[in-house]
Amino acid sequence: MAVLGMGYVGLPTSLALREAGFRVLGVDISERRLRHIEAGSVDLLDRDRPRLTRALESGQFGLTTDLRALEAVDAVLIAVPTPVDHDLNPDLRAVRSACASAVEHARAGQTLILTSTTYVGTTRDLLVEPLRERGFTIGEDIHVAFAPERINPGDALWEQAAVPRVIGGVTSACTDAAAAVLAATASKLHVVSSVEAAEFTKLQENTFRAVNLAFANEMAAAAGFYGVDPVEVIDAAATKPYGYLPHYPGPGVGGHCIPVDPYYLLTPLRDAGVASPVVENAMASVAGRPRSVADRALDITGSRGIADANARVLLVGVAYKPGVEDFRESPALQIAGRLAARGAQVSYHDPLIAEVEVEGAGVLHNVAAPDPSQYDLVLVAVVHPGHSYEYLADAEHLLDATYKTSGGKVRHAL
Repeated sequence: MAVLGMGYVGLPTSLALREAGFRVLGVDISERRLRHIEAGSVDLLDRDRPRLTRALESGQFGLTTDLRALEAVDAVLIAVPTPVDHDLNPDLRAVRSACASAVEHARAGQTLILTSTTYVGTTRDLLVEPLRERGFTIGEDIHVAFAPERINPGDALWEQAAVPRVIGGVTSACTDAAAAVLAATASKLHVVSSVEAAEFTKLQENTFRAVNLAFANEMAAAAGFYGVDPVEVIDAAATKPYGYLPHYPGPGVGGHCIPVDPYYLLTPLRDAGVASPVVENAMASVAGRPRSVADRALDITGSRGIADANARVLLVGVAYKPGVEDFRESPALQIAGRLAARGAQVSYHDPLIAEVEVEGAGVLHNVAAPDPSQYDLVLVAVVHPGHSYEYLADAEHLLDATYKTSGGKVRHAL
């Protein structure tokens, strides 16, 4: 079988399939990405690195950029990015291209499974109808299903195989064919009635998280007004065994899912004139959070008589979430960009990331051993597990947007 797309979803999926006994072909348009996989120089959990080594040494895991190779496999899983553009509109180029390639090289007897988070109707629009135009009968000579991925990068607790997998086929035969592929890679399979139900399931999951994270940030501000610790309150509320699920405040929502996926729900609804005010307001809050954190930081320095152009800010953490080396879609970089746009002098410390490019500030390099006392403000954006942050005790002024650290001679609230 083949996995089309060797990113943070496609690679772990390939490793899971290989361990389940399948011969796996990883297909990606990026030769550079494939060379990094072969060298083992990719961002993986510690437990996945031996799995990658075993897969590469097995002779049963191949890598190629040749899309014609899809013709030789019995099943194709499509796992490509579905981002948004600068205007927060869904960017469908990767999924359109991947689905078109799968259709072009499809043959009778194959099972095609789309796993990328996308708008409701994608599977029919980009796979089912084009396959029918090629003369295939869905559910008879070829099978099509949607089974959303549920990988949480950097999460060592919930490995992929421990998480149930949702499957929706175009027909019952399609569902059965997809289940035969995925059964060994998940703790259980949850079958829904259609591809549309499966597509909507993933959008509901991630929109739920976005809405609740926006709520957590709002409640943190309210807790600050009353002079109580928001994390203490959340932990206390979480002792209730029903009706409550803890979400914690932070500097913003990063990564490829939570700040992105809800727009694959909202955009078609807006186009159809369907109102979704709760989600709309939550996403506006999510999108604006990094800017508000940056502005609060310069409010703090400004209150001490330091002009924005003279403010020296140390940003602690630039990854998009704790425990990962990935800084794409990072709220910390949005914070840095906003600080730079207002003229501040920005430095950063992140033990996992050697350099980053910040709009308005150029390429910044990690300050390996920062002296917090040399900065007008230390702004904590990401705290990585397994690393010491005792040095924050020397910060004259500290703004902790993670609500997770101690230290700072004067601590400021968001």
